Amino acid sequence: MADHMADSVLYEVSDGLATITLNRPDAMNAMDTAAKVALRDALEAAAADTAVRAVLLTATGRAFCVGQDLKEHVAKLAEARESDGGNALSTVREHYNPIVRALTGMPKPVVAGVNGVAAGAGFGFALACDYRVVADTASFNTSFAGVALTADSGVSWTLPRLIGQSRAADLLFFPRSISAQDAYELGIVNRLVPAADLAAEAAAVARALASGPTVAYAALKESLAHGAGRTLDEALEKEDELQTRAGASEDHTIAVRAFLDKEKPKYLGR
Repeated sequence: MADHMADSVLYEVSDGLATITLNRPDAMNAMDTAAKVALRDALEAAAADTAVRAVLLTATGRAFCVGQDLKEHVAKLAEARESDGGNALSTVREHYNPIVRALTGMPKPVVAGVNGVAAGAGFGFALACDYRVVADTASFNTSFAGVALTADSGVSWTLPRLIGQSRAADLLFFPRSISAQDAYELGIVNRLVPAADLAAEAAAVARALASGPTVAYAALKESLAHGAGRTLDEALEKEDELQTRAGASEDHTIAVRAFLDKEKPKYLGR
């Protein structure tokens, strides 16, 4: 089943996998308002669809996403000045925050298939995904300070958790292009693949997750997010809560029976 949310963001659901494709290749998938609304709506649709068990976020062309469309942004800055107090950065609250919340809060795994440069908000989107499959020709750049802005799209939260406070500060204060190999060594990239294999590898990872124990994956996401900055006792209490939930799932029973029967489990996602 395919559903084109908008020309700038393509949405397709097949065999439990929702594939969301940023599709402004001529603009290096820069995010104008239409693209931001379409991406937000696609992610919220995937989160709400019980038939969707995993999500793949990827892009067309030579870039994953270079962040905010600066041509549109310049026009909005001029409008804000003319309106005497208008907020050209209201897009953070209206679009970027809901997008990142949808990625991180979705009760199913999200894979980023990073085909090229991911900068600014594009970097943030990739970081907000649960697993990053990255072409060896891709690159990353925080970009924000380069246009006299601070971090958004969750980067102030996701980046330090992946690479530590000191390295995150370095990349934020001194924005520059980081190669896919360097990003892999820093811990940003989960799987580094040849560019020619990116589409197939990212889809294979996402489809493997789509056929896995969805309830357990949702609990893992929640557990990892909760554990950041919490005490051990708080983490243990949360693990108890989530393990009770996962243990009550049909997939857990299926997995145990398959293990005892020395068979491969066929999960139902519930």
